[in-house]
Amino acid sequence: MLDRRQPDLTVLMDRVHKPHNLSAILRNCDAVGVLEAHAVPPDGGLELSVVSSAGASKWVPVRRHRDISTAVAELRAGSFRVVAAHPTGGARDYREIDFTQPTALLVGSELEGVSDRGLDLADELVLIPMMGMVPSLNVSVATSLLLYEAARQRESAGLYAKSRLDPERYRTLLFEWGYPRLARRLRDESREYPLIAADGSVDDRQG
Repeated sequence: MLDRRQPDLTVLMDRVHKPHNLSAILRNCDAVGVLEAHAVPPDGGLELSVVSSAGASKWVPVRRHRDISTAVAELRAGSFRVVAAHPTGGARDYREIDFTQPTALLVGSELEGVSDRGLDLADELVLIPMMGMVPSLNVSVATSLLLYEAARQRESAGLYAKSRLDPERYRTLLFEWGYPRLARRLRDESREYPLIAADGSVDDRQG
């Protein structure tokens, strides 16, 4: 699972406020190997639904930003292109986008969608074609379609074939995922993580 994590694919949630949507988006992120997600919290703060996330919040950490401008600036500094999902004029069919590039999918709240500032900052606008009377999908459903198109393209390009994480980050995550309680204790004691042996064992006296 860790070998297939994608460090250059993420989701930026722009004031998504319903707990079940937030949690479902994280579940979608985990399903396609997103390493971490980003969020501009709504006024009431971020609240995740344990049922909707199915534990995904343990595997996909969420980095919080005070506003959309700060979030986009940080993502751009990490070489991400910001692709906003919003049914508006000038938006392209999401299947026409190259998701093998470093991409941050910007999605908005259920009622208002992506904020005006978010749309202004986005590098690309995309939409999901709708054939019925309803103008858009639920935000978590829309995000899942976008992520799975990204996963399809990335799998075809071989981006899931081997680990793409920095070796030190890989080692850190492997230890934290495999030994969460020990990792927490070592962090509290300001000690380094020990190496994991071939048989999966560790000697915490190394830290």
